[in-house]
Amino acid sequence: MIFRPEPPLTKMSLKAFHLIFVTLLTALSFGCAAWAFSTGNSFWGAVGIVAGIIVIVYGIYFLKKLKRISYL
Repeated sequence: MIFRPEPPLTKMSLKAFHLIFVTLLTALSFGCAAWAFSTGNSFWGAVGIVAGIIVIVYGIYFLKKLKRISYL
């Protein structure tokens, strides 16, 4: 029986992690805002929209900062 080591796990770059993180957090923020508006809570709906916009601005800033680094 020949022992073959497992291939190394693919490592995710910081840039790819941030892209996934920003996408999921944006969807969560706008989803919570929609839910808050549907329950009649305008304050938390507005907070969710502002949070979503802040996350998008952060994502754009981060991607511009790491423009020269690949996604892998």
